[in-house]
Parts: sequence; structure tokens; C-alpha cells
Amino acid sequence: MAAESSPPPPYKPYRHRETLTPHSRAISCVKFSNDGTLLATSSLDKTLAVFSVHPILTPTPLSTLIGHSDGVSDLAWSYDSHYICSASDDRTLRIWIARSGESIKTLRGHSAFVFCVNFNPPSNLIVSGSFDETVRVWDAKTGRCDHVIRAHSMPVTAVHFNRDGSSIVSGSHDGSCKVWDAVTGACLKVLIDEKGAPGPGVSFTRFSPNGKYILVGTLDGNLKLWSFSTGKVLKNYTGHVNRVYCITATFSVSVSGKYIISGSEDQGVYIWDVRSKALMQKLEGHSDTVICVSCHPMENIIASAGLDNDKTVRIWVQDA
Repeated sequence: MAAESSPPPPYKPYRHRETLTPHSRAISCVKFSNDGTLLATSSLDKTLAVFSVHPILTPTPLSTLIGHSDGVSDLAWSYDSHYICSASDDRTLRIWIARSGESIKTLRGHSAFVFCVNFNPPSNLIVSGSFDETVRVWDAKTGRCDHVIRAHSMPVTAVHFNRDGSSIVSGSHDGSCKVWDAVTGACLKVLIDEKGAPGPGVSFTRFSPNGKYILVGTLDGNLKLWSFSTGKVLKNYTGHVNRVYCITATFSVSVSGKYIISGSEDQGVYIWDVRSKALMQKLEGHSDTVICVSCHPMENIIASAGLDNDKTVRIWVQDA
């Protein structure tokens, strides 16, 4: 008799463990480092903060990254968790040594707010998106701009490399979501076209960890999972509120299951099962829009960040 496939493990709910208050203005981004030892935040107060992370203990402040002359909208970690790249309304990106807080390079070229940033997996390239409607690819070592992609007709809201660094996905307020060749800058695929009837702006997009799927959030409260190969929508996750802000979502992939996690304008953190689309839990406690969420790469820990009426990072954990 053939062995029956084992059912998925029961869902373990998250609970609030602690609250961090590293900034004096809205927090724009929170991200765990790839090695799981650090947590970084960025804010409209023009600074970034770095914490040392422990599975059980409260995160410890390590450094404050000071140098931008306007609010910081996004941050990205290098693969080795040594460097942070930040994107600012001062039209620049900066590369920092995370633990010391030293600014080692400033990337100049965008002509408007720099809104989003990511490293490729080898971390030799940086991609950025701006209100100047372009996507730029930078050499991380020299700080030189390798490509300027005239990507969109409105501000670029998200940029992300796929698993092998060969492709970049970008989204925009113009309602389009496109995939680009990271080496040549050529357009490889248009998931959502801005032509025809104007659709909702794309608030967020990123590749799945295995590179097979693209998650796209739009300003009509939809969070859709697309197939990269076919360009078709596979799943739609709903229930959260997203009509104004560029709220980032993320994947949580571990032995306990596969989930999609997103902030919301109703001040909650939403957790869906990837396959069933079932809403597993809504985390409550923030007092403003939850703009960003991040999952620890090894432990079942979520960090979430709130806007100006909240100004906190909340850490959520699962009980063993």
C-alpha cells in the first residue's frame, strides 16, 4: 500500500514580542540581513538604524547611518550582510558598512526621488528605481551607472533581481510591471501593460525566492502571484487594504509552511497560505499603516514597520 503524503503542519500563530522605536518619523523600510544577524530600518527622518538580532533576546542597537539630506525610502542588504544600500528623496543612493555605519559611496544620477533599491545575489550590481521614471543599474564597487532604463511613464515603485541576477522586475504608478535583462537593459517581458484602460498603480513587485514567480501588489487591494514563464496570474491574495501607499510584501518559506506576508493600510499585518490563499492570521498592534514587513531568513520571526502616527518596528514570533 502506497504511503499517504503527510498533511502540512498545523499553522502556529505569531504573537507580538517587542517594539522598537529607532526613528522620529515614519519608518519606510525594515529588512533582516541575509545571514539573519542584523536588522536595518530606514525612515523619513533621513537616517537608517541597524540592530543586532538574536532569536530570543531583544534586538540591540548597533549603528545609526547618517548622511542623507532628505528622507530615506528604501534599503537593501548585500548578500554577505556586510553592506547596506539606501535610496533617498535627496536623489542619491548610499552604500554603507552596516555595523560601523560608515558611508563609503554615494551614487548620483537620478534626477528625482530615489524610491527603491536592491542588490543582485552576487552583490556586484545595484538596481534602483526613481520618480524620474527610470531604472538604473550600478556597479557596486565603482559606483558607476552601467545602464539607464527608460522603464516607465510614472514613478518607479519597486525593483528586484531574480535568483540568478539575470533579470530585474520593476513596477510603477503607471500601472505596468515589466521584466528587464540585467546585462543589456532590454525589456524581456511585460506582465502588466500600461496601455489601454488605465489600471491601478503597481505598489510593489518582487521575484519569489526560487525565481519562478513574481508577486505584484496593486493600489486596488490585490496582491497577485504571477508565473514568470507564462506571464499568467496564478493566485490572488485579498483582504488587506492598499489604495494609497507602496506597501511591501514578502515570502516566508520554511519547514512550517509557505506564506505571503504583507502590511496594510488598516494597520494590520496579513499572513496568507501561498497555495490555498487562505488568510491564516492578521497581526494587530500598529497605530498607522504598516508599510513594510520582513521575515527572518532562518527563524520564524516577522518584523513590521509603521508610518508617522506609529513610528515603530514590531517583532512578531511563533511559540515553539
